[in-house]
Amino acid sequence: MRIVLLGAPGSGKGTQAQKLQAKYNVPQVSSGDLLRDAVARGTELGLKAKAVMDSGQLVSDDIVLGLIRDRLSRPDAVNGFVLDGFPRNIEQANALTEMLDALGQPIEAVLLLEVQRETLIKRLAGRRVCPKCGTVYNVNTMAPGATGCAKDGTELQQRPDDNEEVIAKRLEVYERQTRPLVEHYSKLGLLRIIAGEGELDEVFERMESAALAKLVPADKVSVRKAPRKPSKANKPRVAAKSVKAPTKKQSAKKKRSQKKAGSKPHKAAKQARSKKKASKKVVKKPAKVLAKKAGKKGAKRAPRKSAKQRTTKKKTKARAKK
Repeated sequence: MRIVLLGAPGSGKGTQAQKLQAKYNVPQVSSGDLLRDAVARGTELGLKAKAVMDSGQLVSDDIVLGLIRDRLSRPDAVNGFVLDGFPRNIEQANALTEMLDALGQPIEAVLLLEVQRETLIKRLAGRRVCPKCGTVYNVNTMAPGATGCAKDGTELQQRPDDNEEVIAKRLEVYERQTRPLVEHYSKLGLLRIIAGEGELDEVFERMESAALAKLVPADKVSVRKAPRKPSKANKPRVAAKSVKAPTKKQSAKKKRSQKKAGSKPHKAAKQARSKKKASKKVVKKPAKVLAKKAGKKGAKRAPRKSAKQRTTKKKTKARAKK
């Protein structure tokens, strides 16, 4: 599990990161906590960061990335990490990607907690932190009368930047600098947007659903496959009907008909029927020819003589010659 948490101040990133840390046994890596821890322990990077902060300047990205690299090299980060509060801009995001790729630990998902501005202000104004263990609480959800940490009993404190004037400025800085990361990670296909309002457990369930959809190994997920469509190679062939190709004369005749009829096929059919009907009409012939044919047709043939009559006639002609 290698996750980056995005969200405005007060969106609940720290609280949800702690829940992920407890359930999946991965460290919550907060840039602010890393800086404070490094300064308290007096490490090389911590001393550099202290000198920069004491001069009133912002800690450079190189120092923060160096702290993150050192933190991820510890044994408890073998199974992953939850980055909270870093990166804050596009330059830091690109530098973080290069560093994690070099370590062979690329980001698997970026979870964005979306919360309305009014809710953010209410949460930040009521936020309290345990100075000993860093657990975050909110007076709006704590038990009535509770003022100490539920883990070690230490008195809770309000952070100096959790007053309304500072909160308004912090939200402006977030919109100007960090909001562009939403589009950046969306283009990379890593962004998952989670509704950050509601009960803590409900929000956590939404985060798990969004994160695990990306993080669970493919061989552990049972995917229901859709029925396979027959390919063209395996598709049964249907016997094609044998159709005789039209002759050149037929094709030319059809083209002429279509050209005369235009774009309306029924007109072409009507003209074809009229042409066929006209071909059946009797051609008128001259009157003399008709009369001659009629005379021949009307004349009756004389009945044929019998064999006896023909023989008698022949004998009569023979006697007359003698």
